[in-house]
Amino acid sequence: MAEAPSVALFWGDDAFLLKLAALTLLAERGSQATEVEGADWRGGELSDLATPSLWGERRALLVTRCEGLSDTGQRELKTYLGGPAPDALCALTLVTRGKGPPPLAKSVQAAGGTVRHIALKRQDLPTWVTGRAEIRGMKMTRPAAAAVVGSIGEDTSALDQAVEQLAGAFPGQTIGPEEVRAQFKGLGEQRVWDLCDQALSGRLSEALVTLRALLEAKDDPLLILGGIASRVRDLVRIRGLPERMPSAEAARASGIRFEWQVRRYREQAARFTARELTVVHGWVAEADRALKGGVPGDVVLPSLVAVMAGESGAALDVPVRVSR
Repeated sequence: MAEAPSVALFWGDDAFLLKLAALTLLAERGSQATEVEGADWRGGELSDLATPSLWGERRALLVTRCEGLSDTGQRELKTYLGGPAPDALCALTLVTRGKGPPPLAKSVQAAGGTVRHIALKRQDLPTWVTGRAEIRGMKMTRPAAAAVVGSIGEDTSALDQAVEQLAGAFPGQTIGPEEVRAQFKGLGEQRVWDLCDQALSGRLSEALVTLRALLEAKDDPLLILGGIASRVRDLVRIRGLPERMPSAEAARASGIRFEWQVRRYREQAARFTARELTVVHGWVAEADRALKGGVPGDVVLPSLVAVMAGESGAALDVPVRVSR
């Protein structure tokens, strides 16, 4: 029987799926790993792998998001891969949108390790959701899984959290579309979430399409603005934290529930200086005054969304209408 590789690299464009694949491997090997994110690398993390365990268990290290490793971290990892500890397990994840394996893959393969590309097509999301339900001992119908994707979107981390919520809300029950609708009836809130993600990532055209759908569905402009204001406040808090603070600590310090939200908000906040975020926050206040003063939502909100997307020339007195 061939000896199990002591190094494994999982690469692709979905950080959550990559980490899930790495954790699955660790569980299969019966290993409890120390975990570190690439951006949080301090140095010396790999030294424990070469030290025999006092209790005889196999040492393991999980390094997520290796694309964020500093030059020092990259050198340490390359040195380790030159002679990995045979009785330890080093699992790596690397997020990339490239079509081919990242350069790190060659070093892993040269060390006798395994390299796997992890990807999930949109049409396979409902099947993946039912799989996540089965792992939790839940029964979920295919239409229910499709309804979860329709309500939550394509973010696998958010979908997994949705399955967790359903498990807690309907213990021992078969989950169908009605249970999904009951749990996630705030679909408008999810669309506001999508609107914020699109705008704060600079995808203005997508954000305006989402905004138009919200307004055509007769969603209250003040409620839409409330969701925007909440997100901007979160970004201001995240922007004020040390960049190298671990995601778990940043989540606790900022009052944000999930680590994946912290990572996403950090990416969005990085597009702005602290002063620019203050300006965006100021426009939110201006939009609130305008809406309460009777200015229509399809006049006020598109300009605010443009500011969020980085269109510095946008202003409330130069409206961008999105109604047909």
